[in-house]
Amino acid sequence: MTADTFVISASGVRGPRIIYGTAWKKTHTEELVRTAIELGFRGIDTACQPKHYHEPGVGAGIAACLDRGLSRAELYLQTKFTPLSGQDPNRVPYDPRAPLAEQVAQSFQASLRNLQTSYLDCLVLHSPLPDAEQSMEVWQAMERVYDDAGARQLGISNCYSLQALEMLHRSARVKPAVVQNRFYAETNYDRGIRAFCRQRGIIYQSFWTLTANPHVLAHPALEALASKYGRTPAQILFRYLTQVDVVPLTGTKTETHMREDLEIFAFELAETERDGLSALF
Repeated sequence: MTADTFVISASGVRGPRIIYGTAWKKTHTEELVRTAIELGFRGIDTACQPKHYHEPGVGAGIAACLDRGLSRAELYLQTKFTPLSGQDPNRVPYDPRAPLAEQVAQSFQASLRNLQTSYLDCLVLHSPLPDAEQSMEVWQAMERVYDDAGARQLGISNCYSLQALEMLHRSARVKPAVVQNRFYAETNYDRGIRAFCRQRGIIYQSFWTLTANPHVLAHPALEALASKYGRTPAQILFRYLTQVDVVPLTGTKTETHMREDLEIFAFELAETERDGLSALF
């Protein structure tokens, strides 16, 4: 990946403009992460949530690439603290009876072991807790991880309330540097949240970007651009997003699609073309 395929957050952390997501890969996680990195992905997203992620497999895939000469500093690695409500009761990676701050600390240490790393590029709160007080308790525990140089920046996922994001940003000592949300029509594609992020240098990451938008991929405007540039509609969508300050996650399991996802930086949409697509989002 070249210099223009990276973006720098308000925290000063450099990350890629497209990230490989590792949810639902199960026993194939190690192989897929290794393949993604070998092909050129430099951003990996995971979570300390055995229900949907195989975090040790992510670590094994990364370790295999580091053994072949890649340095840890070349990778952007982020994982998540998942509150108890999002965990499988039979596979909670921390003591569910512990205070929230201790749950965060235990989850973080588990992630370091799983990922075979001494630090994270970003620690993400997987979702807000039932009330603002609990969310702040968890966030303050994450701030302690940041203070100890365990994470270079902090973020939040599944936060669809602009008011809640504004409150977190206002109240937090360490401001959120990343917002990772599902990208779909039901939330009006987070227009207000994305504007807030742009104003404050927060990196907005999208997931479910292709799965939730088959109608967009089939839109005549997208198909026309795909024909013009000799690309797939998915490549046009991903390229558009990277040019309007959205960092998409891709969870593809095929090498062909991995290559296509990385090839989006080989072309650039004109401003008028981007303006035409903006009406869809």
